[in-house]
Amino acid sequence: MKHLIIITAIAFMTCVTAIAADKAPQRPKPHRRYHAPALTMPAPLKAGDKVAIISPASTPGDQNPEKAAATLREWGFEPVIGQHVLTKYHMYAGTIRERCSDLLWALNDPDIKAIVCSRGGYGSAMLLDPMTHEDFKRNPKWIVGYSDITALHSAMVCSGVMSLHANMGGALGERGANDSINLMLRDVLMGKLPSYQVPAHPLNKTGKAQGIVIGGNMAVFTNIGGSRAWDFLDRDNIRGKNIILFFEDVSENMPRVNSMLQQLRLKGVLDQVKGIIVGRFTEYEPRDGYNDMYEMLSETLNKYNIPVCYDFPVSHDENWNYPMIEGAPAMLDVTPEGVTLQFISK
Repeated sequence: MKHLIIITAIAFMTCVTAIAADKAPQRPKPHRRYHAPALTMPAPLKAGDKVAIISPASTPGDQNPEKAAATLREWGFEPVIGQHVLTKYHMYAGTIRERCSDLLWALNDPDIKAIVCSRGGYGSAMLLDPMTHEDFKRNPKWIVGYSDITALHSAMVCSGVMSLHANMGGALGERGANDSINLMLRDVLMGKLPSYQVPAHPLNKTGKAQGIVIGGNMAVFTNIGGSRAWDFLDRDNIRGKNIILFFEDVSENMPRVNSMLQQLRLKGVLDQVKGIIVGRFTEYEPRDGYNDMYEMLSETLNKYNIPVCYDFPVSHDENWNYPMIEGAPAMLDVTPEGVTLQFISK
């Protein structure tokens, strides 16, 4: 009798489950590939637009913000300087709260049309925990910087907004309004899509690629790897997308750079990208029989069936640091004669 009751109960529960499943809404089958919407390009700047100068990482030199502001004025913009731009707190330009308050001020003010970082250094990634994706996309605007600012570029791309890897306040002030690379930055801010032609490098691997450009400082984007909210190279963020990856670094030794490269390989990034742009590596010593960093990197990168170019003008050398639009579509053409990177409209 006891066994009969148990069997009857099981049969009843099976029937109820089947009826409930039949009435429940069916979940759509997962797509094989992830397709995210195109990123938003901030509106072009025009004369009279406000541009904020802030310090989300380390403290700049005392004259940096004012000199950068002078260049922005010569270009016809109205610079506004963040409250904590010169604050000093250990190795940072203020506490997390102070630096975050300046960033949120600049992001939330609809009259501010672009944000120029005074310098890199350390600490930008520390600002991401209090932030949301909505903070970055509510009023889409350019964030300009490189080095440690790569963390903010990654956050912008993950939030669906393009960002601008380019020289910062120091170069704007020291090099002036008529410097050729500074003028490239001005042109991008005002809506001109750049096209770059670069001489060939002996280690280049020829080919063509089209995709969205993502990258920056290798150590910074490797360190935030694994953060699903803010890692623009997260598997889900790049799956189904055509990516052209670029990277550079400074003061990193060759074993450390190779370790970061292998981390990208094991993460699956190198299997998914359509092209790779290796920028200039500075302040390191060749070792272990390698002539330079490019020779070491090419042993891994040139095994992939994609175009790869070396010593492209993106780096900590402000004489060799062309503006790169993070998240923008572009065409990369690597030939025996040279390299062309052309940013294109959607």
